[in-house]
Amino acid sequence: MRTGYFPGCSLTGSSSEFDLSLRAVADRLGIELVEVPDWNCCGASSAHCVSHFLSVALPARILALAEQAGLEELLVPCSACYSRLMSAKEELAADAGLRERVAEVMDLKLIGRIRIRNILEVLQQAIDSGKMPALTAPFDHKVACYYGCLLVRPPKLVGCDRPEDPQSMDKLMSAIGATPVDWAFKVECCGAGATIPRPELVGRLCADILKDAVSRGAEAIVTSCPMCHTNLDMRRSDAEKAAGRKFDIPVLYITQAFGLALGMDSKRLGLERHLVRVELKRRAAEAAGSGKEETSGPRAVA
Repeated sequence: MRTGYFPGCSLTGSSSEFDLSLRAVADRLGIELVEVPDWNCCGASSAHCVSHFLSVALPARILALAEQAGLEELLVPCSACYSRLMSAKEELAADAGLRERVAEVMDLKLIGRIRIRNILEVLQQAIDSGKMPALTAPFDHKVACYYGCLLVRPPKLVGCDRPEDPQSMDKLMSAIGATPVDWAFKVECCGAGATIPRPELVGRLCADILKDAVSRGAEAIVTSCPMCHTNLDMRRSDAEKAAGRKFDIPVLYITQAFGLALGMDSKRLGLERHLVRVELKRRAAEAAGSGKEETSGPRAVA
């Protein structure tokens, strides 16, 4: 399966482990990723606060370049990028005058036919099409599926029928052997870009998310948003300060969880880049009758 790929700024920088694991899993699933040539920043999360025209023109150029490359669909794994591209596409389709101005400035033709897809949709399609290989190490853990703000909002724009209790990531994690927990913070904000000017605010928000996930018995938090991962992982000390307690629960990208379930090496999945060590208890050992839990860190899991 051939699909366009827009990694965006985060996946080529602070969240490169998301890119590593996504490419590794895509290769195993037989998905050919074609990176958009000469792509630019989508503008998140500052352009739309400064200039409405720029907030549309930046994503429009990405879409135009993808169309020019002959791509029919575009995988946009970053939730912020996904939100900006979806919003720009809708605005351009509804406003002919804006579409003409943008086309003139970027000197590119934009038809608007390309389909924008998030990572959850692509993984689900792989499962539905029968391209999912047999699991060699099922992800046998209780997980809190964390969608964050932008993946499910606005509901009509992204096509989410249960914006307050989405199930797509839960179903995907169940498919690889995990047990998703029912929890209250799956779509609550982590603080997003406030992590730089307001780290104490992000700490309080992340503390609430971590406390609820742990209280429900989750052994790991799984996400597909680079900003959510950064705040829950990098800002762990701020969250612990706000909560007045320690949190050991790791945060994984869904592609890393899939990679582990498929038996991939942890280094190939970028697990060593996390600040909070990925260390989980293998419940499968108990199920086999050993009566003992087996500790698995990134190296042991591989």
